[in-house]
Amino acid sequence: MRTAFLVVALALVMGCIGPSDRRPGLALPGNVSAAPADWGFTDEHGEIAVQVRTPYLLPHSVTIWCASLDGQLYIGARDPDTKNWPGWMEARPSVRIGIAGNLYDGTVVRVSDPAERTRIQEAYAEKYQSGVARAEIRFWRFQSGE
Repeated sequence: MRTAFLVVALALVMGCIGPSDRRPGLALPGNVSAAPADWGFTDEHGEIAVQVRTPYLLPHSVTIWCASLDGQLYIGARDPDTKNWPGWMEARPSVRIGIAGNLYDGTVVRVSDPAERTRIQEAYAEKYQSGVARAEIRFWRFQSGE
């Protein structure tokens, strides 16, 4: 009985832990908000968070980079084949995005069009002033659930 209590208490505490830098988290804290018409405001945020569904029924969240392009929000995973969360996200594309304490529910669609991908890479490179254009990154377009 005592062990069961400790497991439940630990799960409750862990359920409140969001991601930080390279440390993943569980459920994202914040307030569910209506999606904006234009995601350009995300250009002011260096990192946002994405919460994905896992095969073992626990939410998994990570901090990621993002870019807006033509009012749409794009997220990416560097070296996606070395991480679990991109595969989980593609298997179950319903996600929750966390930005500055606000949560947005929606789905992600993998970017496969080469021209769109090039434009996203350029937006990432400009925003983050890095060699993103040369990195192995997989991109997804976030679509709000509304």
